[in-house]
Order: sequence, then C-alpha cells, then structure tokens
Amino acid sequence: GEEHYNCISALHKSMRGSDVNASLYWLARMLEGGEDPLYVARRLVRFASEDIGLADPLALTQAVAAYQGCHFIGMPECEVILAQCVVYFARAPKSIEVYRAYSNVKECLRMHTGPLPPVPLHLRNAPTRLMKNLGYGKGYKYNPMYKEPVEQDYLPEELKGIDFFKERKT
Repeated sequence: GEEHYNCISALHKSMRGSDVNASLYWLARMLEGGEDPLYVARRLVRFASEDIGLADPLALTQAVAAYQGCHFIGMPECEVILAQCVVYFARAPKSIEVYRAYSNVKECLRMHTGPLPPVPLHLRNAPTRLMKNLGYGKGYKYNPMYKEPVEQDYLPEELKGIDFFKERKT
C-alpha cells in the first residue's frame, strides 16, 4: 500500500541526506517487509544519476552491479549487496548538475514554438553522394585529428551560446 511509497521515499531522502543509519534502517524495513529487492535496486540505479551524478561517476557502476548481483542470487543473500550500495550512496558526495541540466534541455524543447531547428549540415552524416553534394558533413572537423581543441558549433544556430548547465527554470 502507501507504506511501500513512504518507505522508498524515506530511503531515498536518507541517502540524499547522507544518513547511513537511517538509510540502512529503511532498506531493512523494506526488505524484511517483503519488498522485491530488484525494485530497490532499480531505484538505486536512478538515485546514482539523479542525486550523486558526476560528484562520483562510479556510483552508477555500483548501482548496476548491485542490481545484477540481486538478480543473480536473490534474497536473502542479496540484502548485503543492497546494504553496501545504500551505504556507499549515503556516504557519497552529491551533485544534481546533470539532472538539472537535462531538465533545462527538456524545458527548452517543450517551450520551443514551431518546428525544431534542423541539425546543422556539418554535423550530418553523408553516406551517399547526394548527401555529400547537398553539403552534409561539409566542414566538419574530426576532433581526434587535432592536437588542440577545435572551434566548432554543435548546436543549431538558434541555440548558439546557450548553457543548459547555467540556465534555471523560472
């Protein structure tokens, strides 16, 4: 019932708040109450990117490994795998930078009126002669061929200069 959602919310918020004791408590309460360990593991995968993100890029690897471990061995043996992951997440630094930036991109797309801007010609793949003749791929600079960073636009002209990492929702 409702306690299912209340407990997962409490677990999520305890990890976000870096409280390892509360995090373990809510995990145990869910697992001892019969919660599907794969449900918890799926939520941990989401937490790894949503709340930890680039502050600890290995968090996502931890979450996926925990999910796979739970899938392989099931309960009750997988409880320690989930406990390890929960403690790791509670202790991990947190960052919502990517989560916020991606939300800003989605907002940009939702607020756009009219057709979305086309992909710039130099970024388009040109597998046929016709596409090459139309200018697809013309002027593209293949970064690995250069020792220095190359000057090249990757966004449509209408979005030139936008920084989704700095944009804030209103």
